[in-house]
Amino acid sequence: MQPGSKTDRHLRCATWNVHRAKGTDGKRDPDRVMDAIGTALAPLDLHVLALQEADEEIRPHARIFDVRAIEEKTGLIYAHDPTLRWGSESDGFLGTILFLSPQINRTHADILDLPGHCHRGAVSIEGMFQDRPLRLISTHLSLSQPLRMMQMRIIGQYLRRRPAMQTILLGDLNEWRPWGGAMFRERLVGTKLHGPARPTFPSGRPFLPLDRILTDAPGEVQEIEAISTPQVALASDHLPLRAVVTVP
Repeated sequence: MQPGSKTDRHLRCATWNVHRAKGTDGKRDPDRVMDAIGTALAPLDLHVLALQEADEEIRPHARIFDVRAIEEKTGLIYAHDPTLRWGSESDGFLGTILFLSPQINRTHADILDLPGHCHRGAVSIEGMFQDRPLRLISTHLSLSQPLRMMQMRIIGQYLRRRPAMQTILLGDLNEWRPWGGAMFRERLVGTKLHGPARPTFPSGRPFLPLDRILTDAPGEVQEIEAISTPQVALASDHLPLRAVVTVP
C-alpha cells in the first residue's frame, strides 16, 4: 500500500504543546515554532496536527500564529470555523487548534467546556477517512489528577451521546504515569483508550509522558515517537509526539 492510496488506512497524527511560543531560553518567538513545524513535522506527511497552548492564555485568547502559513507548510487544512473558536480574536478553542488532511471529510464538530481552576476545553471533529467513520478529540487537561478525572468523565459522557465510531484522543493530557492512572479507566470514560507512552517533557531532557495519542481500537497506535531536534527542543518546553493510528 502506498501512503495516501485509497486502501491505506493508516492515519499519521502529531500533537504538540507549543507553550504560547515561549521557548526554553525564555524568549517568545512564534516564527521559531513555525520554522520547527516546517522542518520537523511537515516532512511526516501528516493527516492530523493538533496544537495546544497555541492562543494566548487569558481573554480574549488572542491568536499567536499564522494558521495559513502552517497550512502551506504542512498541506493540512485549518479546521476551525467560528463555531470552533473561543472568539473572533482566537484561532482555536482555549489554545487547542486542529489541522486536518483534505482526505478527512468532516461531518460534525463540537467544542467541550471542561472544569478546572484554569478553564480547559476540548475540540471534537467527526469525519470519514478512507470510507471509515472517525472521531478526533484534542485537548489540554489539568495538572491535577482529580480534575483530569472529572474532565475525562465529561469527555466520556459526550462520547455516550455521539454515534459509535473509532475515537482518537490526542493532546497534552498532563498524565505523567506511563500506565495512565485512574483517568483512563474504562469505568470512568466508558471506553478503553490504548496507546504507548513516550516521554515528551521537558523538551531538553524528557522523562514525563505528558503528551499522548490514544485510541479505543486496541493495538492500533503504532510507530509512536517523540520528535527531538535542537530546533524543536528550543522552541517549546514540550516535544511533539507523532504516531500512526490504524483505522480498521
